[in-house]
Amino acid sequence: MLTRRNLLKGALAAVPASCAYPVLLEPRWLEVTRTRVPMKTPVRGSLRILQLTDLHSSWCVPMSLIETAIQRGLAEKPDIVCLTGDFITDVGDVDPAAYVPRLRRLSQACPTFAVLGNHDSGTVSPEGDGNPDHRLVDRLLEDAGIPVLHNRSQAIEIRGQKWCLAGIGDLWSGEVDPHSAFRSAAADQPVVLLAHNPDSKQIVKPFRWDVMICGHTHGGQVIIPFQGPRYAPVLDKRFVAGLRAWDTRQIYVSRGVGNLGGVRWMCRPEITLLELVQG
Repeated sequence: MLTRRNLLKGALAAVPASCAYPVLLEPRWLEVTRTRVPMKTPVRGSLRILQLTDLHSSWCVPMSLIETAIQRGLAEKPDIVCLTGDFITDVGDVDPAAYVPRLRRLSQACPTFAVLGNHDSGTVSPEGDGNPDHRLVDRLLEDAGIPVLHNRSQAIEIRGQKWCLAGIGDLWSGEVDPHSAFRSAAADQPVVLLAHNPDSKQIVKPFRWDVMICGHTHGGQVIIPFQGPRYAPVLDKRFVAGLRAWDTRQIYVSRGVGNLGGVRWMCRPEITLLELVQG
């Protein structure tokens, strides 16, 4: 069966020893991106969001890389932090004693919120293979003091402006419940939606939100010149990386910090700073 993991392992095996860049250098060459996002709902001032996604703590994503991403992200002085899933790759690769203190640095610095990804939720592919459930990641985030917006919303206030953060469960895991996620969302507040998979947009289309922040794609992870992403696990290939308008709303897809298979090519790992402003 051709899965993303098998594909990337195959790509890694095909890289000759003389081409160390996509294995030893680029996967650790973090890039800070800064993007202004126009809001359709009137807002006063701005909201600075640090987004970290697809940390993928594993044999090929060392804790040192995750720690560096957290340090560099917090240096941007965000108002809040949004974590959009895939904290792990496999349950057996996780060391909670090492991981929790790193994640706790975020919650101690500023309000931090999370949603789960398909690896966290036990679903590696649409076929349903993977880990049994997301209890391990739930416990990691709880111990780190990070609330999970699993099909629920949270009101926050930054410099006198009220915002609504809504979060949904993972699409591949069949856990998207927008009715629960938006049930307590105030009608007069700008809504920021956290979702792991950008393909979730079709399910949440009937609901009111301004911007959706996603991960999951790794930006394609391997970019072939003149062809584009070698593999992007989404149906809508328009939403693989960066900011794109969708009807009157905005969707941002981060390339993420980690990877699968230990290889990146022309697709550096990303620390994302979003500044939400009046459109």
